[in-house]
Amino acid sequence: MNSGLTFLIAARRCEIEELDQLEHTGELVGVIGRLVHALQRERGISNVFLASGGQRFAQQRDRQMAECLAVEREVRATFDRLETGVRRAGNGARLFSRVAWVLPGLAALPDLRRRIGALALQPEQATAAFVKLIAGLLAVVFEAADGATDPEISRLLVAMFNFMQGKELAGQERAFGSAAFASGGIDAERQQHWLHLIESQERCFQVFSDFSDAPLVALWRGCQPKAAVAERERLRRTATTAAPTHSPLDIEASQSWFDACSQCIDAMKDVEERLALHLRQRCTDKIAQSRSELEGYRTLLDTLQAQSARADELEPSIFFDDTSVDEVPVPYGRQLERSILDMVQEQSRRLQSMSDELATARAALNERKLVERAKGLLMAHRHLSEEEAHKMLRQTAMNQNRRLIEVAESVLALAEYLPERPKR
Repeated sequence: MNSGLTFLIAARRCEIEELDQLEHTGELVGVIGRLVHALQRERGISNVFLASGGQRFAQQRDRQMAECLAVEREVRATFDRLETGVRRAGNGARLFSRVAWVLPGLAALPDLRRRIGALALQPEQATAAFVKLIAGLLAVVFEAADGATDPEISRLLVAMFNFMQGKELAGQERAFGSAAFASGGIDAERQQHWLHLIESQERCFQVFSDFSDAPLVALWRGCQPKAAVAERERLRRTATTAAPTHSPLDIEASQSWFDACSQCIDAMKDVEERLALHLRQRCTDKIAQSRSELEGYRTLLDTLQAQSARADELEPSIFFDDTSVDEVPVPYGRQLERSILDMVQEQSRRLQSMSDELATARAALNERKLVERAKGLLMAHRHLSEEEAHKMLRQTAMNQNRRLIEVAESVLALAEYLPERPKR
């Protein structure tokens, strides 16, 4: 008959398997981050290339495409290892569905690049295509964070997802601004979109700061190159405050804008890589600790089995005893049983604490899900853009002095009362 310690060992084995899976996930997140960074840079270069009619950044584009292809091969290889190595991924269905959605996007990249090279797309169209693919890659990271079962690892994944999302918005701003400066003009609608990108970045980096470790937050705050940040801010103000009909943008500033943004984003990449390294290291440390404790459990189980052979020497069970070991001396057999019972109780307390911490980490992900669903509902029924829907939610929250998540929940609660969207 199996003892309580046998099941305690089984529980620890399950934790180790879950941590092993998280270690694979950490590797996946890291390589996806490198591909996203490469695609972000290609997107910005492509926008300058298209907006200038193919006169600028042609050679840079060729070099960047080669870099993207190399990293893409790493991502595909990591996908293959993830598919064959996972045994019991809690959210495997959602994670693998995201991967299945991304692979056709990667397969379509050569055709997208061909059309950009032939100047067959507008900068907005090229940007939208890259945004869609990068969003799919970030969705893989999101599912990885949502499926984490260790609270510390979950917090790091939440921090990393939001940092990557903020960096992606910074990349969108670089591409958007590059096209605006290269074309020499901007209208009021594009200015508002530009401001929306800036605000959304700040929101993501705040969530990162809330969930990340202090040294990584300090690294983030101190890593941005001051001269590049100042130049980026100057050009931001120039573009977003200029009167569109009277103050055309300086075409020559497109290079300065691209370089300043690239320096800032490259610094973000350093933080992102440190995040990925820290994530993998924490997984490795936790696995080593769990395996060490597992060996201790096995040793204790061997001792218990040896004692069971002399059942007549053991005292009656102390399961219902209120006295502690320190209060009365007990034979070795009862000390052993007390030790096992204490371990079970400690395991129960630890798992409850982990559950509470995990709930806190997942709350940030759930809030994002609810806000995205509310935006989608407004987009469908009010025929709004994503930016307009978000602005409506944010403005309502400000007017009613409520949190954004509370407004989103109210919108979703009214979903069944909204009229059906007319069929086209």
